[in-house]
Amino acid sequence: MTDIYTKAKFWKCALQVNPVSYSKYRGIDHGMTEEVYNQQLLQIALENDIKVIGLADHGNVDGIDAIRALMNENNIIVFPGFEIATTEKAHFACLFPENTTKDQLHRYLGALGLPNPEDGIWPSNLGGNDLLTKVDELGGFVYGAHCTDDNGLLYRKLNHVWQNPLLRAAQIPGTLDELNKDSGYAYYQILQNKNPDYKRDIPIGIINAKDLIVPKDLADPKASCLIKMTKPCFASFKLAFQDPESRVRLNSDISVKYYSHIEYLKVTGGYLDGLEIEFSEHLNSVIGGRGTGKSTLIECIRYVLDLRPIGRNAQKQHDEIIKVNLGNDRARIELGIRSSKMNGRRFVIARRYGESTSVKDENGNPSTFTPADLLPEIEVYGQNEIYEIAQDKPSQRKLLSRFLELDQQVSERFIQEALIKLAENRQKLIEAQNNVSAIEDEVARLPKLEEQINQFKSLGLEEKLKIVPFLEMEKRLLKRILEEEGTNLNKAFQSMRDSLPDTVFLSESTLANLPHAESLRKMRAALDHLRGEAEALLNQWQGKYEDAKKSIEILGQQLNSNIQQDEDALEETFKDLPSSEGKTGKQIGIEFQNLMKEIERIRPKQTLIESRKKLSAELQKQRKSILNELSDTRAKRSAQFSRSLKKLNKRLAGKLRLEIKAESDRAPVIQFLLSCGLDNVGEGRLAWLKDADPFSPVMLAENIRNGTEALRSTWGITPTVADALIRLTPERILKLEEIELPDLISIELNTAHEGWENFRALDRLSTGQQCTAILHLLLLQNLDPLIMDQPEDNLDNAFIAERIVAELRSAKITRQFIFTTHNANIPVFGDAEWIGVFEASEGQAQMPNESQGAIDVPQVRDKAAVILEGGKAAFNQRKAKYGF
Repeated sequence: MTDIYTKAKFWKCALQVNPVSYSKYRGIDHGMTEEVYNQQLLQIALENDIKVIGLADHGNVDGIDAIRALMNENNIIVFPGFEIATTEKAHFACLFPENTTKDQLHRYLGALGLPNPEDGIWPSNLGGNDLLTKVDELGGFVYGAHCTDDNGLLYRKLNHVWQNPLLRAAQIPGTLDELNKDSGYAYYQILQNKNPDYKRDIPIGIINAKDLIVPKDLADPKASCLIKMTKPCFASFKLAFQDPESRVRLNSDISVKYYSHIEYLKVTGGYLDGLEIEFSEHLNSVIGGRGTGKSTLIECIRYVLDLRPIGRNAQKQHDEIIKVNLGNDRARIELGIRSSKMNGRRFVIARRYGESTSVKDENGNPSTFTPADLLPEIEVYGQNEIYEIAQDKPSQRKLLSRFLELDQQVSERFIQEALIKLAENRQKLIEAQNNVSAIEDEVARLPKLEEQINQFKSLGLEEKLKIVPFLEMEKRLLKRILEEEGTNLNKAFQSMRDSLPDTVFLSESTLANLPHAESLRKMRAALDHLRGEAEALLNQWQGKYEDAKKSIEILGQQLNSNIQQDEDALEETFKDLPSSEGKTGKQIGIEFQNLMKEIERIRPKQTLIESRKKLSAELQKQRKSILNELSDTRAKRSAQFSRSLKKLNKRLAGKLRLEIKAESDRAPVIQFLLSCGLDNVGEGRLAWLKDADPFSPVMLAENIRNGTEALRSTWGITPTVADALIRLTPERILKLEEIELPDLISIELNTAHEGWENFRALDRLSTGQQCTAILHLLLLQNLDPLIMDQPEDNLDNAFIAERIVAELRSAKITRQFIFTTHNANIPVFGDAEWIGVFEASEGQAQMPNESQGAIDVPQVRDKAAVILEGGKAAFNQRKAKYGF
């Protein structure tokens, strides 16, 4: 992005710089000419990124033009001025607009009551309050110089001057912490606006500045301070001191904060075609009339990040906005981001309508990362989505989950993995139990089959047909030899062949630059040798296997031939059997043979039942173990969640109160049982579940298995419900054990604006209060941006002014916010670093650079007044009617 002034940021300002002649006032000779002094001053200003210089020699303005010309050539702004003493012998620095001439300054010195303008060291004949009034009339700015030193207004106890609103700032020699002890504590209380004798409506702006004797003094961090402005200029500088809490900082106040932010946005095509925004990393506010593009901007950001809204209505609205505003031109959105998750690396995320999102790294190379990888906790909310969260318990739980500690997140993952294992176990267990049942059903046929065989024996056929069962056993044994034993052994050896070491991963290109490559080469050689030896053994075994296989197949063919001969002989025997009950001897023989085949097929399964029962028992044992571990982890998770909630309540003290009832939401169990279609049991007859204590799905499943009496004695349920429950299938009882009960979260809002706290539950609040409660949670610390479309919708105005704006002012230091709004409180009192004004013309949204900036940009300020306040006349009329 080009270096344009479209957002406010802190600029380093040195506000008590002296020209070359100042050293004589201090009785010091530094031996520098004016040109050398000024050049060194410039060099140190550039090295220390000083953007604004305030010239404030004692009553002397002669060196201003030379310094100003040099600094302006190097894009450093100079506020000319001077230091002056009042009749109370207190020193004040007076600064004036950047274009004020030296002649004007001489006239100002005269107007400020200096008895001898040629000797600026002498005090003025004006008192402190008169001086403040006069400088304000001249369009200047006054701060109390070295206010805690001998010539400072605090040292001289000029509380009547301190309380004058025309006094904008006070200079202290170091940090506030350095004052907050011993003799400086009284000054600290005054500077913090806590001393009632010095109480101000607008807190004083606390600055560091330092009389420069030599240029190197400018490098001292206590010689400068930080003032937030869009474009450094005197008008913005003065305006900053109307909100010093947000816009005035000491160098010592600033610490590096690491968090993600969207750096810029570009749109090509569609309703927002040509839009370019360079966002602030703090608070950004989009304003404009209805239909100018505010909601479209938010939904475009959501679209390029591949995020979906929470509720159905929000999803429908999102899809319609994207289709209408991007679809016709197949427009493209591009975001430049800085990702905290990726250690501050920058990425470009882009998406064209109808295509998927693409990501490039800071070098322009395609990245495999997704937006979710780069900004895992970013939150985007459209209009009324906050209200949807306020109505939806799962959404509230999801919102609170981002405050979980790492151990809790591990527990959550373990629980989800355990539930998957339980589902897999259930499938295997049901299959094993069904197999046992099927085998038992077949084995149960054996007594009848054997009784039928005994009937044949009574016919005297046993001796003639005694070979039949032996032939059937031989056929079964032969089938196992040919189709199972050898084949299984061959598969095992083939698996071993597939597992032989492969040293491709130790290729020469991989090892080339490694410091211990030679050791790895030797290991590669050893692995290759091992593979060769193993392959030789496997090849040797393969030959033995093929030989054995051929021999077995030949023997199998011989055995088959012998069995066939015996069966052919049986055919002849069948013919000789006597007829009985209308059946020929052949029919009787074939019936006997088929019975023996069936008995021989079933008889081995008697031993199989035991092995299958053992498998089922082992699966049940595994399930019990998973359930025990799951119970333990759930207990730990609940304890961890409770600890996290206590910490969260401390952060929300006086605003929200959160409580948790672990695994108390019984709705999933009720819905499951209703889906089972229990006889004569509707939702009303399951109401007991909501208050059952103690209760868990596992406990319910156990009591169902124990029968009606166990169910009734534990929870006192009706016979109808108990009878219906015990008729659940084994699979459904297992599924019941796998149900995860969510925690019940109680959210209470302090509805008192001031005074005694008055906490009320979320479901007893108005719509606006519900949304306020959720917004308190959304504003809590998060490393990724929070983006919202008109957060004031459904909110109480008093809460916006007194609670939300106050939180925004502190939270924006460590998190990026992008809001669209119709409410002046957010951009104005929240002191948005970037305000973008949308306008629409000929069916196209517009936001030129001159319509972007903070409230100190005149065009932005004027448009904000019209859009948010109804214009100057409307604002003044309200002011008059309110009597302010």
